[in-house]
Amino acid sequence: MTKLLRDVVYSVQDFLQTFGASQLFLVRILAGCPAAMLRPRLIIKQIHDSGVLSLAIIGISGFFVGMVLSLQAYNSLARFGATESVGVLAALALTRELGPVVTALLFAGRAGTALASEIGLMRATDQLSGMEMMAVDPVSRVVVPRFIGGVIAMPLLAAIFSAMGLFGAWLEGVVLLKVDEGAFWQQMREQVDVYDDVLAGILKSFVFGVAASLLAVFEGYNSIPTAEGVSRATTRTVVLTALSVLVLNFMLTAVLIGEV
Repeated sequence: MTKLLRDVVYSVQDFLQTFGASQLFLVRILAGCPAAMLRPRLIIKQIHDSGVLSLAIIGISGFFVGMVLSLQAYNSLARFGATESVGVLAALALTRELGPVVTALLFAGRAGTALASEIGLMRATDQLSGMEMMAVDPVSRVVVPRFIGGVIAMPLLAAIFSAMGLFGAWLEGVVLLKVDEGAFWQQMREQVDVYDDVLAGILKSFVFGVAASLLAVFEGYNSIPTAEGVSRATTRTVVLTALSVLVLNFMLTAVLIGEV
């Protein structure tokens, strides 16, 4: 019992230390953003590495999530004779919750691990130390472009996920389950609000992008310069990002619906 309590205290202490250190690291990143804007090619390359290379998994995942969502909604709504509401249910679920959250989790698994391992390997091979010896700030040169690229790519990927999800929901509901197509789109257009639903999803995806990119570059930059240290930093990136996204999702949802 004593050992379990000690482990819990240690885990909480480690989380608080990581949280505080990441906030200080975020200040350094924000301070280096103006200088990074003068090198747009670096940012465009990072948007390509974080966003374009993640399009396949994001699009395919969104398509099948939309199909499953439409199928489950149809089976549930058929009991009440409201199968025409399949479209609006799928649209609200994708734009409000599933789009930003699932995209952030996939982003952490694909782009976040790549960022953490790349920067961690640069730390292990003394490339970052070499930059410091040449009076080049590695945060401004290496970390900031990757952070900005991830923050920009995340909302775009979430939008693509939601679009592919709606296409999958239409294919499953209208083409396969024979839901009336007019009612499918008409109820979606009437019930989905641009401000309350679409912009709320964009805001969530932006916040998740900041959290995922920050944790990825932070863990990679502060990793132990060994193979085991880089591997551990990659694992911590996925775990901490998943927890952060779920906690932030609850907090943002509570604020946006006016419950707090």
